Amino acid sequence: MAGHGAPERAQIDGSDLDVVIIAGTWHDVITDGMIAGAQRTLDAAGATHHLVRVAGSFELPVVAKAALEAGADAVVALGVIIRGGTPHFDFVAAAATDGLTRVALDTGKPVGFGVLTLDDEQQGLDRAGLPDSKEDKGAEAADAAMRTALTLRTLRELRITEDIDA
Repeated sequence: MAGHGAPERAQIDGSDLDVVIIAGTWHDVITDGMIAGAQRTLDAAGATHHLVRVAGSFELPVVAKAALEAGADAVVALGVIIRGGTPHFDFVAAAATDGLTRVALDTGKPVGFGVLTLDDEQQGLDRAGLPDSKEDKGAEAADAAMRTALTLRTLRELRITEDIDA
């Protein structure tokens, strides 16, 4: 399991962050588990959050971009793509990954990446943050989004301070 070796993370203060969770509707048991993990993590940090559902993982990038442009500090993108017998998996996985990366770079705001690319449903159940799961990818994506938002804020404040001191 890939979660082996994950770093221990101290609790963070996200009380001044506004985060949008965007989740696909495919494979609802897995997706709902990831949503719950993301929400628990955001609640524990004190972040304000909203949930938006989209048809599938292909739609995540455009909605993520809209949420960030509307003022969200970060987005948590959650989706499930299970390999089938056609190249559809490869196209959707690449589009979601490339699209979300582009959104983060174009907006300068973080996108917590919680898109699971799986060979079978059991792999998703193992990562969904359910009671019998080995990992909680929704929680991990939310944590990464908040930590990145806070890091970017610190860097921007550092830049402002340096400009004032100059």
